[in-house]
This record gives sequence, C-alpha cells and structure tokens, in this order.
Amino acid sequence: MQSEACKALLKQGYQFFSPRSSAALKPCMWNKRTLRGGDMCYKAQFYGIESHRCVQMTPTLKCNQRCLFCWRSMEYEVVEEEECPPEVIMERLHPLQKKALAGYNPVANSVVDRKLWEEALAPNMAAVSLSGEPTLYSQLPRLFDLLNDAGFTTFLVTNGTRPDMVRKCSPYQTYVSLDGPDEETYQRVCRPMEDSWEQVTESLSLLGSRRSAIRITVVKGLNDISPEGYARLIQDAGPLYVEVKGYMYLGYSRNRLTRAHMPTHEYVAAFANEITKYCDYEVYDESPVSRVVCLTRGE
Repeated sequence: MQSEACKALLKQGYQFFSPRSSAALKPCMWNKRTLRGGDMCYKAQFYGIESHRCVQMTPTLKCNQRCLFCWRSMEYEVVEEEECPPEVIMERLHPLQKKALAGYNPVANSVVDRKLWEEALAPNMAAVSLSGEPTLYSQLPRLFDLLNDAGFTTFLVTNGTRPDMVRKCSPYQTYVSLDGPDEETYQRVCRPMEDSWEQVTESLSLLGSRRSAIRITVVKGLNDISPEGYARLIQDAGPLYVEVKGYMYLGYSRNRLTRAHMPTHEYVAAFANEITKYCDYEVYDESPVSRVVCLTRGE
C-alpha cells in the first residue's frame, strides 16, 4: 500500500500496522512535548492521563463523514485492502510506538528525560482516535478486549454513526462527537455519507450507562448556535463529561474553512457557559491553550 496518500502520511509520522490495511498509530504533539519536559495535554488535566504514555492509534482510516472542520485529507485517502487483525495490532503496538519515538531517545536527544523515555516505551493508555471512524472496523470489540486485558486504559472516540458497534465495545471511556444541536446543522457541518442523525442520537442514548463524554467542536459561524439545543441533547444523554472544544485551523481543513472559523478560548468558554444555563451541567475545568472547556453534572 504505497499510494500518494500513504506516502504523505508516512512523511507525517504515521506508522502502519500492516501493508494492506490502514490501521496506524502516530504519537501526538503532547506526547513529544512531555518527553522534552513540557506540559501534558488537557486529558492529563481533566482525566489524569499521562501524555507520554499514551498511544494515539486507529484500526482504520476509513470514515463515513466529511466534516468541514476535519484536518485529514478527504481528497487523497488511503485505500484499505483488508482489515488488520486485532492480534497483529497488539503484537506491533509497542515496537511501532518505539519506532515513532526513536528521535526522542535520550542518548541522541539530550533534552529528553530518561525516566520519561522509559515510561513512554511502556504505554498504558490507548486513545483510539487518530483519524478515520474506528467503529467501521468490524473487529473493534475484540481489539478493546485485548487492550483492556493488556492493562491499557482505553478511550474510544466515535462520530456516533454506528451505535450497534458502540454498544458492543467496552472502553474505559467512550467519546461521542456532537457537532450540531439539530439535524440540519449536523448534516451541513459533518456531511455524513448516509442519513445518520438518528444513529448519532441513539449512540448518545448509550452514554448515561457508561463512563463517557460528549465532544462538541465549536466552529465559529457554523455550529455555534442554539446552546439550548445542545443542552437538551446533553441532558437526555447524561454523559459524565462534556468537552466544548474550539475548532483549530489546521491541516486540510484549511482548504474548506478560514482562520475566522477558529474561535478564541474566550469565545468557546462563553458558549460553554451558555449551554450550562439550559441543563444541570457546570464548568468542571478548562484548558485555554487547547481552547477546551470541560463540563460535568453539578452536585
């Protein structure tokens, strides 16, 4: 699998689990920043996740939405010839993470702390969230079972279009994206390949029975409307957390949106506070550098 799209992703630091699948991992910038002695990401602040011990991965790069705010390329997609078995993903997880972080070996990089480096080579967190829609991978429940059995804390990040698969998976925390307060906004911003609004709302209905979060990506001028609509959906779903996060003007999203669509943290915080006026959630924490506000239910 050496398409132009694949070559471009390899240059960006993607590590593929097998030559015929699109299963891949890539350490995020917070992982590398932590190794250099910098701050951890907001997941450390909100949930106690250590950034340098986190594997950011996906079992497939396929997606059934074309979200305007997505940073991935939709014009040059990796074509998946076959699924990578969960057992192969588990077998290659540690070696590929080590390969991806090779430039941060303290022997060659004097700013990297050896203790952090050794911990990074023994990751204990798997964020199934790199790119694509993981619930399109038919063996996802088995993958989570293997990750959980291996002692990983697991996050599933999904667009909610496959509630049947969400129901079968057992991650430590389930994220469902909610990027519109109503069906019309969702269709316009997320551009699903099928009529999926009912499936998204069904996925939301599963969140109250598990450790979960709703993630709202705020795109200024597109979906920053009807805070009461978001609040109603949040209230009905009952997740443990709600992340209200600003769109970032990055990657291929710059071909679809402008810098004006990227809200400031103050704008995001104001919108999050508007949502809290219509439900029993309140601000739990916030990270200005990531332009994200975390809500949770009041006492």
